[in-house]
Amino acid sequence: MTWYLIICFVLFLFCTVICNFRSPICQALVLEIGETVQILEKSEGKISLVSCGIFPVSYVHLKKSTVTNRGLCETVVPLEDPIITETTSTLQEWGVLWKQLYVKHKVDLFHKLRHVMNELIDLRRQLIQGHLAQDQTREIKRHITVRLDWGNEHLGLDLVPRKEFEMVDPDQISVSELYKLHVSSRHCGQQSTNQGDSIRQRHGDGCRVPVSHHLFINLKSFTYNSISEDADVFFSLYDSREAKQISEKFMVKLNKNGGPKNPEKVDRLCALFTDLSSKDLKRDLYIVAHVIRTGRMLLNDSKKGPPHVQYRRPYGCAVLAMSDVFHTITDLKEEKDFVLKVYTCNNENEWYQVHENIIRKSNTKYSAPSTNYGLIISLQLLRGELEQIRRENQAVFNRALALTRKLGFPDVILPGDTRNDLYLTLERGEFERGGKSVQKNIEVTLYVLYADGDTLKDCISLGSGEPNSSEYRSFVLYHNNSPRWSEMVKLPIPIDRFRGSHLRFEFRHCSTKDKGEKKLFGFAFTPLMREDGTTLSDESHELYVYKCDENATFSNQGLYLSLPCCKEDFNSCPNLPANLPFQRSPKETFWVSTILCSTKLTQNVDLLALLNWKAHPDRVLDILGRLRQISGEEIVKFLRDVLDTLFCLLDDNTDKYGPLVFQSLVFIINLLRDSRFYHFRPVMDSYIQNHFAGALAYKELIRCLKWYMDRSAEVVRQDHIQEAMRALEYLFKFIVQSRILYSRATCGMEEEQFRASIQELFQSIRFVLSLDSRSSENLVFTQAALLNSFPDIFDELLQMFTVQEVAEYVRGTLGSMPSTVDIGQSMDVVKLQSIARTVESRLFFFPESRSILLPVVLHHIHLHLRQQRELLICSGILGSIFSIIKTSSMESSVQEEVEMMVESLLDVLLQTLLSIMSKSHSVETSRGQRCPQCTAEITGEYVSCLLSLLRQMTEIHFHHLLNNFHSKEELKEFLLKIFCVFRNLMKLTIFPRDWSVMRLLTSHIIVVTTQFLSPALHKNFSDADFDFKVWNSFFSLTVLYINQPSLQLESLGPAKRKKVLDKYGDMRVMMAYELFSMWQKLGDNKPHFIPGMMGPFLGVTLVPQTEVRNIMIPIFHDMMDWEQRKNGNFKQVEAELMDKLDSMVSDGKGDDNHRELFSLFLLEKIEQETWRETGISFVTSVTRLVERILDYRDCMKGDEMENKKIGGSVNLMNFYKSEVNKEDMYIRYIHKLCDLHLQAEDFTEAAFTLLLYWELLQWEDRPLRDFLHYPCQSEWQRKENLSRKILHYFNKGKCWEYGISLCRELAFQYETLYDYQSLSWIRKMEAAYYDNIIEQQRIEPEFFRMGFYGRKFPFFLRNKEFVCRGYDYERLEDFQQRMLGEFPQAIAMQHPNIPDDTILQSDAQYLQIYAVTPVSDISDVPQLERVPERIKSFYRINNVSRFHYDRPFHKGPKDRENEFRSLWIERTTLILLRPLPGISRWAEVERREVVEVSPLENAIYVVENKTQELRTLISQYQHRQHHGNINPLSMCLNGVIDAAVNGGIARYQEAFFDKDYISSHPEDTERISHLKDLMQEQVHILGVGLAVHEKLVHPEMRPLHKKLVDQFHMMRTGLHHGLPGVDRFGPAGCPGVNSPRGILSSHSHMSPESVRLMHRHSPLNLQGSIRHSSSSLSSHTSSEAGNLVIMTDGLMGEHPEEALHMQVGKSFTCTSFFCPGSPSLPDKAKHNREVMILLPSHRERANNSMYYNMAENGQNNHMQRALLQQVSPCKPCTDAHMNLPEKGHFLMHCDAFHQQNSDPPPALPVRSLRKSPLHPIPGSPTSPQSALGGSNSTLSGSASSGVSSLSESNFGGQYPDPGPIRNDALEPLPSHLWSPPDEYMASPYMHIHYGGGEIDSMDPVRPFHYRSPASHPHNHPHPHAHAHPGLDSHSHGPPPHHHAPTHGPHHIPYRRPQPPAVPPKPYLREGCIPEEDLPPQPIPLPRRIFHSPHGHREDQGKHAWEQCISEEHEETQ
Repeated sequence: MTWYLIICFVLFLFCTVICNFRSPICQALVLEIGETVQILEKSEGKISLVSCGIFPVSYVHLKKSTVTNRGLCETVVPLEDPIITETTSTLQEWGVLWKQLYVKHKVDLFHKLRHVMNELIDLRRQLIQGHLAQDQTREIKRHITVRLDWGNEHLGLDLVPRKEFEMVDPDQISVSELYKLHVSSRHCGQQSTNQGDSIRQRHGDGCRVPVSHHLFINLKSFTYNSISEDADVFFSLYDSREAKQISEKFMVKLNKNGGPKNPEKVDRLCALFTDLSSKDLKRDLYIVAHVIRTGRMLLNDSKKGPPHVQYRRPYGCAVLAMSDVFHTITDLKEEKDFVLKVYTCNNENEWYQVHENIIRKSNTKYSAPSTNYGLIISLQLLRGELEQIRRENQAVFNRALALTRKLGFPDVILPGDTRNDLYLTLERGEFERGGKSVQKNIEVTLYVLYADGDTLKDCISLGSGEPNSSEYRSFVLYHNNSPRWSEMVKLPIPIDRFRGSHLRFEFRHCSTKDKGEKKLFGFAFTPLMREDGTTLSDESHELYVYKCDENATFSNQGLYLSLPCCKEDFNSCPNLPANLPFQRSPKETFWVSTILCSTKLTQNVDLLALLNWKAHPDRVLDILGRLRQISGEEIVKFLRDVLDTLFCLLDDNTDKYGPLVFQSLVFIINLLRDSRFYHFRPVMDSYIQNHFAGALAYKELIRCLKWYMDRSAEVVRQDHIQEAMRALEYLFKFIVQSRILYSRATCGMEEEQFRASIQELFQSIRFVLSLDSRSSENLVFTQAALLNSFPDIFDELLQMFTVQEVAEYVRGTLGSMPSTVDIGQSMDVVKLQSIARTVESRLFFFPESRSILLPVVLHHIHLHLRQQRELLICSGILGSIFSIIKTSSMESSVQEEVEMMVESLLDVLLQTLLSIMSKSHSVETSRGQRCPQCTAEITGEYVSCLLSLLRQMTEIHFHHLLNNFHSKEELKEFLLKIFCVFRNLMKLTIFPRDWSVMRLLTSHIIVVTTQFLSPALHKNFSDADFDFKVWNSFFSLTVLYINQPSLQLESLGPAKRKKVLDKYGDMRVMMAYELFSMWQKLGDNKPHFIPGMMGPFLGVTLVPQTEVRNIMIPIFHDMMDWEQRKNGNFKQVEAELMDKLDSMVSDGKGDDNHRELFSLFLLEKIEQETWRETGISFVTSVTRLVERILDYRDCMKGDEMENKKIGGSVNLMNFYKSEVNKEDMYIRYIHKLCDLHLQAEDFTEAAFTLLLYWELLQWEDRPLRDFLHYPCQSEWQRKENLSRKILHYFNKGKCWEYGISLCRELAFQYETLYDYQSLSWIRKMEAAYYDNIIEQQRIEPEFFRMGFYGRKFPFFLRNKEFVCRGYDYERLEDFQQRMLGEFPQAIAMQHPNIPDDTILQSDAQYLQIYAVTPVSDISDVPQLERVPERIKSFYRINNVSRFHYDRPFHKGPKDRENEFRSLWIERTTLILLRPLPGISRWAEVERREVVEVSPLENAIYVVENKTQELRTLISQYQHRQHHGNINPLSMCLNGVIDAAVNGGIARYQEAFFDKDYISSHPEDTERISHLKDLMQEQVHILGVGLAVHEKLVHPEMRPLHKKLVDQFHMMRTGLHHGLPGVDRFGPAGCPGVNSPRGILSSHSHMSPESVRLMHRHSPLNLQGSIRHSSSSLSSHTSSEAGNLVIMTDGLMGEHPEEALHMQVGKSFTCTSFFCPGSPSLPDKAKHNREVMILLPSHRERANNSMYYNMAENGQNNHMQRALLQQVSPCKPCTDAHMNLPEKGHFLMHCDAFHQQNSDPPPALPVRSLRKSPLHPIPGSPTSPQSALGGSNSTLSGSASSGVSSLSESNFGGQYPDPGPIRNDALEPLPSHLWSPPDEYMASPYMHIHYGGGEIDSMDPVRPFHYRSPASHPHNHPHPHAHAHPGLDSHSHGPPPHHHAPTHGPHHIPYRRPQPPAVPPKPYLREGCIPEEDLPPQPIPLPRRIFHSPHGHREDQGKHAWEQCISEEHEETQ
């Protein structure tokens, strides 16, 4: 095997990999298909092990190549077509991007690009094969470039400038030419060869060649089969507007089945209607199809004629309007089908115009077909030359395509187009009946005969598509003596047979009898050419009809040719003999019309006379005078003969014929300027070069031309002079060629006379141009014609004169033109166009002539630029000059020319550019079009001109330029201009984004120019001559330059970046060095730019280029040092730097590398300074700011989650507030954060965020400027508007408690200003908020603790922990998924332990999440018994800054017998930096506290929690809230009774009731007793639950119930010995079975009246507004639950005042089943509520906190007395439908509690649930279920946050045995207690009426401010007595617990509370409402806490709120 060896030094071969290669050999090179490899050594059979890589030769393909830039950076360029190389590299680049399209779901572009790539691969393969012709290769390259440009454009890649399909090298062409190539390359497929045409058109050359169109038609089928005979179909194009046919006919012969008669023409029935012009397409064209059948005379009558005789008979016609069809098929690349209905003519006499009738829709004259079938054709419109179409559509032309030509000549007549066609139309005839009873059936037969009488063969064509014939038979019209045929035939007669030939028409009557004879009855004839040599004229001819019969012979045509054929012929033959061989029928005539289309024959008599002038020399002058009247088509057909004739006349008699010959020659020359005859110009050139022989003609031509010019100042009508000026080019061609012929013949004689005549002629030309034409419009046209033609004579003059001589002629002529101020605008254009063509001429390419012409050209351009006129043409001239100079840059004269252009143009170019750029944004002109000077095109043109000039300038040119200024002011003005232009180039979008080549070249020229100009800046404007404006302009330029998007190489791909660096280097570094150098040269002038240039220089340092940063960062140290010297500090630098950093970094600039370099460089330099400490502090602050801004920017990316964005905003906002104290930035980020909250619909957080700004404002009238979206207004107004917006957000966030404080603040301000209207509004809003608090449902959120560990997190999250307020209904699992979605790279930690340093310092992201429980700091107001649950729940979860979570562990050795003995709880409390809710859903943890909970305390909590859960669930089932589904109840009961997992409460008995444990833990005696009470209570609740379960259980689930009852027996038995009193439970598992006084055995009855009274006045009916947790709504329990009111017969009998109000709260279940609290019932359910009574008998009740008892002295406590006072006597109710002993409970049916304002106040709830002294212990990730009974989630740190945590009641101490049981009814409350005190009536508000003893129940901790008129713990003798005012509600003294004295039954003290308390108001400045100074408020009227929502209150609240909303702007606006 042959192997190739790869090494890295010398290049010998180059190859491409054609197959992937992998080899186990370690030295083998891995090859991928498409890669290129350099070959250095070829080895046969052995492998060298010292080389870099080897591979088999068969895996590569060798290619020839060349090497450029030899050395380490050498480049290998394959020697192949550049278009192939570009295609290869482009396909490789596209391959990567193509796959990304699929990933980005851009499917449409993905498929399109794949198709284009496949096409490119195929086209590239064809090029590589090299088997294409030159034209084909060119076409392939065009297709490749079109596809390459299309793909680059759609993929966002750079535009590739091309020339002749190849990429151009910017170094080889001028910038102007490069710009034009970019413009032309944007149009796909535009070739560079067209640029010359476009330039010529732009400069006024009117010879535009029209584009020909060709219509392709293909007959697919003829489905109208009712003919059953052969048929001929004739297609033609018809112009309905002019009512004439414009094309030949396309003929198709079909058989009787509708198929082609010739089987070989299947699928070949197609034609091409050629030479249609653009005007033809705009005509009202139709495709007309005539159907002529061949068969019987009558289609349905077999008797008319024998079957063997065939007649051509008209059948039908079809038309298709082309006006709409052309629009449809213009851009199609394939055929499109159309269906033509064939209509039949009702009357054959109308056949000749049947198509017109169909077009006009004259329905009575034709019949529609019975079906929609007919002719099915396909059409396609083709454009271009016929030969080009033939090459492009070879498949079409191979289908026997019939070329159907246009009648007459096309718009473009080609010289080689030989044609000799005579089109004959049989119009009509008038014939006699001939004695017959019916009219004749006339058939016309046409013959073409030569002079000898022979019939010309194949000279008759009925239509293209079928072969020619020798005779033609017309169709027959039935019984018609006046037939009208209108049938056209073509007679292609050879030109040599045309003279002497004639046409004969024979007329026959076609009989329909049995024989079917065709009898000849007459004939007509006409010769084709008249005796004068002209052919038949194009008109209608009336021919005589001569009689004859079948026996007549025409063998001797002379017999009838001597007869007159028509009336004109008869008039020319007056003497006819009497005996003629044929007699004319005077009443019969025959009309035909002819059209001649011939390039050899003429119908013009004058043209024939001119060509034969020698036959009539006396008529020559007259003939020459009529030459203008001859058609141009006739002249160009005989162009050579006409020119020979003219010059023969000139040679014959110059004096006589000279002027007329000159005029005729001018006429012919101008005729060739017509676009129709433009192609005859080469014929004229060929004639001049090869056939012209007028050696003496030049003298007369010069004389006549000079005579015309000299008379231009005198003659008024100058049409003939203008025509002569337009013909100047060809006149000079004739003059020069004539002189050359003369010189050859005479050996150069009369040379001086010739030069003198030319000199005189140019003097005449200058004379014409120097005339003032402003007063003569004709003279203007003359001068314009002369200037347009003048550049065309240069090439002719160069044949006779030297380059310098011709240049002098031209310079003199151009110099004779007046300046632009002396001529009109129209002449300006013409003059500049002439100069432009002069520059583009061959003359200007010679250096000798260019040095002569350039000054005058620059002079005229300078004048126009000064006056800002005709800028577009001037830019074209300059572009051409720069292109020529660039191509001639190697010549020495170029330097002088550049110097000349710099002096003349540089300054005016700068001025022009500044003027154009300043107008770039101007309004449109009055005509609706933008001023030409303001378009991007003209701006780009002049920018390219300036860059071309600067690029050509060398150091010498810059030196001369800068030294030639006369003063520093001039130099300053120049520098300011050029710097301003450069800045505008970078600020304005001059070049599109994808013009990368152009933009890079522009940047290179700018940096080089700046390097040349900066020394002059330093030299002339430093030190004493310092000029701030110039220096500032320079620095601004450099900053803009370095920040250019096109120079940011980091955004480019590796290949493109390398290409740019290889060509230009990193131009940012070059400019940065220049900037730094100039900064150092400023010296003592640096303070002028401090701090002004801080921002711009900072932007430079943020460019992601390390070297640029290394250069620029030290400048900041310099700035700090200079300001320290000047001011003693650098506060200005600090402020400016921080302001700019925020905006720039937020906009996407900067990175961590910049932060590190900034800190490193500055700290290093500051170390040496005396102000080191302040400097270090400043740098540290800046570094910290950049860290936060970078984090903020990363978070604000579009794909980031809202939490990240909010966190980054909070972090940065706090930094501005706390560390750098920048208030404006702080406020700015407040509003950014608010907007983020609004986007996330976090309205509460948005309100808190705006409160930060609210705090900064004062209630003052100080005016404020407009800021952000705030207008100019006073501070008071802004704070008021802000307050309203905050209220709006609090309302939307349902945090009305916070809004109430703000309402009060606003109310105080309105009241101070006596703004009662606003005061009324705000009070209504406040009232509405109170209503909303009571009536509207609020979902409680969960709280989650998050830890972010690892260095990959943003700075504000890194290694920190937060607590987050979850969204509504969001559970832990949902929150975990959301956070992991926001941090997809994070690793979820599965334990709650604090991570170690390994994780903290790792380059990863670790996320730790678990739930936490809020610990409210508010324990006073929520514990008041009369506060609704909805109010309490708000304070439990709001304004919370402490949260806790628990972790179980075993202290010491684990007790294997009973793990509960050693199971401790580690409770961690998290203290936050700020409470929740706040400005973010997240709050950072400030510190944590850890405590340990003993096993016994844990057991107490678990049992208490489970008991509460059972109560809740049983209550819900009693109220039918589960709709028959008792599975949750069954599961809950089973989980407690049959605790298979952890043994249930029996395990607690074993653990804590053991004698050993009690003896070893004497301090837990009280807790053990408490646990016993709780366990006894739980057993009782289980019994009640089993009774409910028995009632609801389905029969199929009875076995389960029985099992539960049995297990309950076992459980009770197991607890009997440990719990005294358990034996009192009956054997049925329910309390009261064994006890005569149990709940199941005895009860009292209540009358209906008592029930109603109990409903209205008893606390038993009070609803608890239960906390509503988001997690609770997913449980099986109902969303509504009432309070359990527990009563017994004993209670009713002995102590009727005793009742228990039991709230339903959240608790845990060992089955992970939650039974949370719920909101109150809906209105419709409030009027029919069942209150369940679940309580054991009084003496069996354990003494625990669940029940209240009498006081030790036998008196009722305060709460009992309150109950007695408020509950009327009532009797126990009975229910006939309920067996209470069986069911285990009884119900009280109560209506919903509601009352009017006059109703008595409701009583307080008896007491709330007892709260354990320990906080709830939620589940944690490691806690066993048995111990915690919490969630099963592995990451859960707590149970639901909805667990109630009420403080322990303090109404009594130990509960002794009650006294005798009383059965008496409750006494009624005295009526005076229901009447409110008088002072209450004075209050406008409704306040809560608290009962006596309330002070005893209050917790010592009072974080809220209450305003109470009286509060005293001692007795009062009168029921209206109040507490002493000295006891402030703020006092923190502990209230008495068990020794409170009792009062009389009517002695109820009152206290007046503040309206519902709200959390502390940190956001309200102190002193807003001076509470201490307020006058005493009247005692408020009692008001309800619980009530049914009424419509009027809702409407009131709604109205108040809508008023608020209407007065403020929505946040979305």
